[in-house]
Amino acid sequence: MLALRSRTVLLLLAAVVALAWTAVGIPAWHIQPFRPQSDDGMAWSFALRSRGPLLTEIGVVAAAALVALGWRATSRAIVRIGLVALLTLAMVPAWFARQNHFEWMYAPLAAAQFAPVADAGFLADAEMVLGVQVGDDAVAFPVRQLAYHHVVNTEVADEPVVATY
Repeated sequence: MLALRSRTVLLLLAAVVALAWTAVGIPAWHIQPFRPQSDDGMAWSFALRSRGPLLTEIGVVAAAALVALGWRATSRAIVRIGLVALLTLAMVPAWFARQNHFEWMYAPLAAAQFAPVADAGFLADAEMVLGVQVGDDAVAFPVRQLAYHHVVNTEVADEPVVATY
C-alpha cells in the first residue's frame, strides 16, 4: 500500500513539474525572433507568459505538498531523493517565469562603431537603415545589423541616443 502511494505521489509530482515547465517553455520557445509565428500561438504564448509567475507559484506549492505527503509515505532514501529532485525541478520554472529572458536575447550594443559613407562598402545601395540626426551630425544604423541587438546605445553630436526598432 505504501509503495503504491509513493509511486502515485511521484507521478503526480512529475505531472506538476511538467505543467510548470510547459507554462514557461511554450512562451520561451514560441516567442523568438526570426521564426514564423501564428496569431493563435502568440495569443497562447502571451497568455502563458503573463500568467506564468502565478501558475508556477501554484506548481511549487502543490509540489511541496506532494513532497510532504510522499515523504511521510516512505522511508526509502531513493524515493526521498527523487521527491527533492522533483521539487527542485518545479522551482526552476518558477524562477524563470519571473525573468525577462527576452533581454537575454537582445543585449544592447554599447560601443557602436561608425564608418564614413564612402567606406561603408559592406552596405548594399538598397539596404534599409535607421537614420538619426542631431544638429548637423547624422548616423545610420543598418537594419540588418540592428536585427541582432535591437538596441544601440551611442552618442550623436555629444547627445546620448538609444536607437532601436
